[in-house]
Amino acid sequence: MRALVLLAFLADAAAAQVRPAPRPGDLVEPDKAAVAAPAVAASDRPVPRPAMSRPARPRVEGGGLCGRPSLAGEAIGVVRGQGACGIPQAVRVRAAGGITLSRPVRMDCTAARALDEWVTTGVIPVIGGRGGGVARIETVAGYACRTRNSRRGARLSEHALGRAVDVAGFRFLNGEVLSVLQDWSRGSDGRILDALWRSACGPFTTVLGPNADRFHRDHFHLDVASDRRRAYCR
Repeated sequence: MRALVLLAFLADAAAAQVRPAPRPGDLVEPDKAAVAAPAVAASDRPVPRPAMSRPARPRVEGGGLCGRPSLAGEAIGVVRGQGACGIPQAVRVRAAGGITLSRPVRMDCTAARALDEWVTTGVIPVIGGRGGGVARIETVAGYACRTRNSRRGARLSEHALGRAVDVAGFRFLNGEVLSVLQDWSRGSDGRILDALWRSACGPFTTVLGPNADRFHRDHFHLDVASDRRRAYCR
């Protein structure tokens, strides 16, 4: 029995010595991607996501009116009116601060530059990213040959000289509207409108809003009256 076991052992040893060594081409290199996969899965590097961007504010062509790059429109020359009404050198403003006006407004360059400054330094920063940002200014009046508040016997309005503009609200890029009539003194919208009203006092010499009188409950009246030594804001 011991002889049989010894013979089997010697046969296995001989087979191992004659087994050919593996050739280089027979070696299988492990899949590098498979090896690296666990490390990638364990990484805390965030997975890239599609970029989320704000809606682009509409571009306004034709800037450079009255020497202001962000003021768009065209010079229209003399606007004649009855009596003392009229504008010696008028422009038709279509956008201020790069923001479109809901309706073009006729005025002189002094008023146009004041509007552009207010939109640039007041309106855009105050509204900020609310509703995606301001897309349009709701203008309701520019040049008009009339007296103050259209009352008989009153002094001539600055509108009659092309030195005033009335603003009723602001439309955002998402379609929402901030309205002087609807939102004045109402929560956060009211606080935004109050900040907008205050920011106009400086670029304009007269700023009137809902707190001024019943004639201005639905809009801001903004003018550049030349006879004022300091701004009047109410």
